[in-house]
Amino acid sequence: MTQDTSRPFGRLLTAMVTPFTSEGALDLDGAARLATYLVDEQANDALVINGTTGESPTTTDAEKENLLRAVVEAVGDRARVVAGVGTNDTRHTIELAHQAEKAGAHGLLVVTPYYNKPPQPGLVRHFTAVADAAGLPILLYDIPHRSGVPISTETLCRVAEHERVVGVKDAKGDLAATAWVLRRTELAYYSGEDALTLPMLSIGGVGVVGTSSHLTGVGTKQLIEAYERGEVAEARRLHHQLLPLFTGIFRTQGTILVKAAMSALGLPAGPVRPPLVDATEAELAQLRADCVDAGLPLPAGAA
Repeated sequence: MTQDTSRPFGRLLTAMVTPFTSEGALDLDGAARLATYLVDEQANDALVINGTTGESPTTTDAEKENLLRAVVEAVGDRARVVAGVGTNDTRHTIELAHQAEKAGAHGLLVVTPYYNKPPQPGLVRHFTAVADAAGLPILLYDIPHRSGVPISTETLCRVAEHERVVGVKDAKGDLAATAWVLRRTELAYYSGEDALTLPMLSIGGVGVVGTSSHLTGVGTKQLIEAYERGEVAEARRLHHQLLPLFTGIFRTQGTILVKAAMSALGLPAGPVRPPLVDATEAELAQLRADCVDAGLPLPAGAA
């Protein structure tokens, strides 16, 4: 695989759900099959494994390693595999970074430490320590509505000086703040909110780390490529077409509805692990309606 430094992980990445068996055990064969579908049929350039969408809070470190190895073996020759390693403990994050590197990951996703709400100097120290210890390129994950703390513009600009910090998955929802970072750094920005992919491109973003892209991958990739060709009207048309799923997949927690959709397609998914709960009949009905609205109807029958 050749690497474009301006978009180190391509244009389209999906934060992959983690398939479990009906008994709740890790389904490694299913993970390989799902990864193959996302790369070969949904046009993904890279996959994020062991992110929140992959239920990382409820998988063990050993499960994370085994899952990563299975996905790298399945698609690592034709797509980049990015390992979610972020925790709210710097030492544990570094341990997971080393584990991911040994398992064959091509990059790391490092989320803002959550719940303990470190001040900005703590974020600089955390991200720098991980980057110093790791041997892989890093995407920072800025998602203050989950972590409790935004990564400030000054912090992003300072951490961007590290050679291994190459980009940001941006779920802050503040395009003006993002534009300032893009003005001052060479960081590659990936939208962390599916519905903001097109606006992010307009200020210099390079792609998306998506959730609805389990279903909308082909169209989302076409949207990005159309915008890059200067076909703004076509990109806007695709944005409007796919908007019901860009937003609808988050009517409840995104993992829940993605797993319901994958099950409807006959793909590996399985149940969610507690404290998440599987989709209700009403949620399944709404998901089907959103898919029809986006022009991507699910097969008939129960999910």
